[in-house]
Amino acid sequence: MSRLTITLSEPRYRALKEAAAQRNKTIGQLIDESLDFYGIKSREEALDLVRRARACSALSEAQSLTLAQEEVQAVRHAS
Repeated sequence: MSRLTITLSEPRYRALKEAAAQRNKTIGQLIDESLDFYGIKSREEALDLVRRARACSALSEAQSLTLAQEEVQAVRHAS
């Protein structure tokens, strides 16, 4: 498991420490769950998700790629 050092303001650190304690979790567990919530995945996890979605889809590979490109463009234009 990798380690990471981040800098937080003292109030933010206290709030994070409190939130972890209230949930009976470590700060690391809370951050890890937050990353999951925001969809932060390793490349392998993302590829697995795409494979599983493709297996459940009636779209061809070309149609899937076109749809993915359209969605990326829509998100970029909305930002």
